[in-house]
Amino acid sequence: MVSKAKFNKSLKYQYLGGIMISLGIDQIDNIVHIFKNKKVGMLTNQTGVNKNLESSVDILFSKVNLVALFAPEHGIRGDIQAGEIVETYIDESTNLKVYTLYGKTKHPTQQMFDLIDILVIDIQDIGSRFYTYISTMAYCMQSATRFNKEVVIFDRPNPMGGNLVEGNIIKEGFASFIGVYPIPQRHGLTIGELALLFNNKFKINCKLNIIKMKNWKRSMIFQDTGLQWVMPSPNMPTIETVFAYNATCIFEGTNISEGRGTTKPFEYIGAPWIDGKIFSKKMNNKNLKGVYFRPIYFTPTFSKHQGQLCEGVQVHILDFKEVRPIEISLHLLYEIKNFSEGKFEFLKPYKEGLKPMIDYNTGDNLIRTTDFKPQQILEMWNEEVRAFCNYNKKHYTYE
Repeated sequence: MVSKAKFNKSLKYQYLGGIMISLGIDQIDNIVHIFKNKKVGMLTNQTGVNKNLESSVDILFSKVNLVALFAPEHGIRGDIQAGEIVETYIDESTNLKVYTLYGKTKHPTQQMFDLIDILVIDIQDIGSRFYTYISTMAYCMQSATRFNKEVVIFDRPNPMGGNLVEGNIIKEGFASFIGVYPIPQRHGLTIGELALLFNNKFKINCKLNIIKMKNWKRSMIFQDTGLQWVMPSPNMPTIETVFAYNATCIFEGTNISEGRGTTKPFEYIGAPWIDGKIFSKKMNNKNLKGVYFRPIYFTPTFSKHQGQLCEGVQVHILDFKEVRPIEISLHLLYEIKNFSEGKFEFLKPYKEGLKPMIDYNTGDNLIRTTDFKPQQILEMWNEEVRAFCNYNKKHYTYE
């Protein structure tokens, strides 16, 4: 892991803990020829930077004929809160038009893709099926096939590493924008490997070119890479949040606060009626790997229980390579559900004709409709993970 690091005056990152990885965008000078005489579009956001924190947009703008930008949820600069809709607008740095792919238009249209020959994707995923950036990538690939465009992906590390896979596979009828294809919650793939999986297994069949990283290994978590964390969305401020998110995002489908509106989103879990001391003791007595639960009080400034004093736990990740976030999520949900004296609820669908949010989170209705036991669910899900991994190893591009 990174033990010492510093920036010099030119912002060149000096990594003193080992061999620093090179991102896909860092290979630009070796592959710039593929953009010759091509009109280029780019799907990215504030995470699109090279290892020296220089903007991928600015790099491409200076080297190729970049003509259009495409923004995922949270916008091109990451300043839009979850669920908010942004309109098409002009990027101040490049004066290029930005087409939003979150809201009414999630699939790039023919009018958008008529502007370009190649779509570049450079965006940091967090290793979770819930995260909408990989859905936007899938929709862009689908449109690329439909309109005969090439897709080039500058690969980036899976921040939780590439060795551990957890969770269930989405069942038929439960696909959504937080789960377009049947993959586990913690998928263990880089965004480039995901694109290969989508293209081959789910038969998107677009013309796809993955620009690989150098020196990344499957055993690496983000802290091993020598890179600086750039938060990919407003509620993903730190690498600790990434691991906690995969344990607590399930609560988005309930009336329990997942810490939105606090300085520790997804690390805080609670509600006004929970006793944090008793709840933390119950969780710590389970001896789950790599995690500790501390009783806390918090008052969200927005989202669920806004302005109300909540009590619950903070999820402290102690060992990032041993922790099992999906296992934690099931135990947290089980204990809160049975600890709330009837006050716990699964949220109703926000729109007629849709399923409850928890069903889309879990890719099934089993958690909502049964009196589940965590260990029984885990045994079922582990079988699904084994089948997924046996097939998916053919898409590994890193050791």
